[in-house]
Amino acid sequence: MKIAIGCDHAGYQYRLEIIDMLEKLGHEMFDFGTDGDASVDYPDHVHPVAQKVDNAEVDLGILICGTGNGVAMTANKYKNVRAGLCWNEEIVSLTRQHNNANVLCLPARFINIKEALQFVHVFLNTDFEGGRHKRRVDKICM
Repeated sequence: MKIAIGCDHAGYQYRLEIIDMLEKLGHEMFDFGTDGDASVDYPDHVHPVAQKVDNAEVDLGILICGTGNGVAMTANKYKNVRAGLCWNEEIVSLTRQHNNANVLCLPARFINIKEALQFVHVFLNTDFEGGRHKRRVDKICM
């Protein structure tokens, strides 16, 4: 699977661990940083990920910032992006099953790295249910 990832300074360490795990599983990663814990503007790292997802150049995206809100808001400006902010495993499952999310947004300041890795695993291994949920997802973009 092709996966794009980006983060701000709050998600730097999480990003490294997630990339390591996904590369070991054989996924092709597109890494848009950041490359350290110095303060950066999260949109600079979100736009390249969202563009890749929007243009169907990757299968999924992963974004990380302190609360997850900024990255989710930015990514959801793109027509073909459905970015879901997730902070527990049930929400991760449901955002894939019911909303067909194609970008996982993680709040680094509110989850630990073990949880983040588990959430990524769930996100990648949960399918969209379709049916009544497809009808609703189809109504998201105007």
